[in-house]
Amino acid sequence: MAGWLIVVFAAVLTAWYFRRSVRTVPAFLDLESSHETFHAHADLGMVLVDEGDAVLIHDAPNRIAFGEKRRIETKATVAKASWLRRCVVRVLGTSHITELYEVGFEG
Repeated sequence: MAGWLIVVFAAVLTAWYFRRSVRTVPAFLDLESSHETFHAHADLGMVLVDEGDAVLIHDAPNRIAFGEKRRIETKATVAKASWLRRCVVRVLGTSHITELYEVGFEG
C-alpha cells in the first residue's frame, strides 16, 4: 500500500512540476546594432516574466545590419512555470550564477 502511495505522489509532483499555462500576447521588439549599443529587447506589455517561464518571440529577424535600428510589432508565446518549477529554478539559479561570467558575443 505504501509503495503505491509513493508512486502516486511522485506522479502528482511530476505533473505539477511540468505543468505550464501558455498564452500568446502582442510584443514589440527593439533591435539596434551600432558602435554605441548592440541590443535586442522584447516588450511584452503587461505580462510579467518570472523564474522558469519561457518566452518565444514569433517572426523575429535573425540578422540586423550594422548601424541599423528597428522596432518591430509581433507576437510572443509565454509559457508560465508552475509554482514548484519556479521554486526549483530560484534555488538552482542562485547556485549557478557563476556560469553567467562565461557569456560573450561574437560578431
